[in-house]
Amino acid sequence: MSTRTQVALDTSALMMPVELDVRLFEELERLLDSFEPTIPQAVLEELRRLSEKGGQEGTAATVGHDLATERCLVVDTEASYADDALVELAREGNVEYVVTNDRPLRDRVLEANRPVIALRGRNKLAITQP
Repeated sequence: MSTRTQVALDTSALMMPVELDVRLFEELERLLDSFEPTIPQAVLEELRRLSEKGGQEGTAATVGHDLATERCLVVDTEASYADDALVELAREGNVEYVVTNDRPLRDRVLEANRPVIALRGRNKLAITQP
């Protein structure tokens, strides 16, 4: 079993590098040192769908999808909706943190008693404890 911290990334997190000029993986290294980025299959599907839209959102989703396939462990979950899948991973203790800028998802993860990593300030990430 990996000793690295399991961190689940949502769609908004993987789109941060383009949309918000956040150096996502460098910021996570700064906060956590060593981590294993993990995404549910549903997040990969959501990024793929968004990437087909074109425009800035499509570009951000394409970059996010590339980052996800190159750097993240993709896991299957019962839930097919991305937010539900992330909450499932958090609730079952499969991940130590969830990275998101989505406020409703953040609240659900905190209710599941898992810390959330989100944007604080212009381009820095910070941990919010439940």
